[in-house]
Amino acid sequence: MRPAAERFAGHRQALAAKVLAAGVKHHKTLEAIATVPRHAFLDAGMHPQAYEDTALPIGHSQTISKPSVVARMIEILHKPRHKLGKVLEIGTGCGYQAAVLSLLAEEVYSIERIRPLHDLARAKLRPFRINNLRLIYGDGILGLPQAAPFDAIILAAAGLGIPDALLDQLAIGGRLVAPVAKNEKEQQLIMVERMSSQRYERTVLDEVFFVPLQSGLV
Repeated sequence: MRPAAERFAGHRQALAAKVLAAGVKHHKTLEAIATVPRHAFLDAGMHPQAYEDTALPIGHSQTISKPSVVARMIEILHKPRHKLGKVLEIGTGCGYQAAVLSLLAEEVYSIERIRPLHDLARAKLRPFRINNLRLIYGDGILGLPQAAPFDAIILAAAGLGIPDALLDQLAIGGRLVAPVAKNEKEQQLIMVERMSSQRYERTVLDEVFFVPLQSGLV
């Protein structure tokens, strides 16, 4: 991944320090946060806020997630002493999380249902020439069966549950992390690990807030 302008190098390091202070300990994930230039995925008017640990609007009623939440979810995907293999991301948004994942996984497939955001992410990511990342315009609730199974699946939007199609596409031994809505105001971060063809273990983690998971193409 090409480096950002040097004037942002200190900002990236400072952001990684904020993410560490927020509780993320996974060294490679922190390195990726310190590498990806978050400002490059935002409009110029948002650049002064790019390296704050906060969610920011990217249009179409969507947001770029808090870096500490991005890092926390990616940290959860990592199993001890295992590298990430093939990863599916549901909700490309502006492409920031996909860029972070590309530094940590062998292959990344990222699906976006909102066409203008898919096009935006493609434009934002093009200068980085990331060879192990594939962007797909499609309905993330359906997953990507033609590329399954996935060693890890990450959702950037909260549904009332986890779609069965995504559980089916998770490899045995793989992990899925997703925000799930308890009600209209509360969401929980859930990790699901597939133990066998029919058995899944589910762990409730943090309180979070994400945009709603929706179906269909826009």
